Amino acid sequence: MRSLALYTSLVFAANAAIAGPVDWQAARDAGLPKLIESKVAPAPQVEFTDVEGATHTLADWKGKVVLLNFWATWCAPCREEMPSLDALQKARGGDDFAVLTVASGRNPPPAIDKFFAEAGVTDLPRLTDPQMALARAMGVLAMPVSILIDAEGNEVARMTGDADWSSPAALALIDQMTAD
Repeated sequence: MRSLALYTSLVFAANAAIAGPVDWQAARDAGLPKLIESKVAPAPQVEFTDVEGATHTLADWKGKVVLLNFWATWCAPCREEMPSLDALQKARGGDDFAVLTVASGRNPPPAIDKFFAEAGVTDLPRLTDPQMALARAMGVLAMPVSILIDAEGNEVARMTGDADWSSPAALALIDQMTAD
């Protein structure tokens, strides 16, 4: 069974090298079973902040593929997932890709800092959506929710629930989305 998963991951990675439409089914089969392809639509340009108080919109990351993760300090699955999001940012973050973690609802900056410290997170931004305006605009009803946004600023897929974002399947998916 392990060799089948490895083979599927290798096939999926080979597809990324060819650059074409994203193979969502291959991503699900290779280890991201809850990933759902979205009807391509522009992501809303609702303001949110970082823990220092600076205002942002998703347009700040236009030109990059973005994995937008909505989470909360009280969310146990979020705590489970956060180290893999950090590992993904370390492995693939750069000019063409970013992981954005947005603490939605009441998550004071000291609680966010404590959560990140306890989870060993060092490479993710500390972004907040205290009124849940962005979360509501994006139809987030539970946490965690991860939304893939293409380089043009369109939502292309989403997943409700935690995932291993440092898995070969996730790395191959990001490679496929960022291939020229």
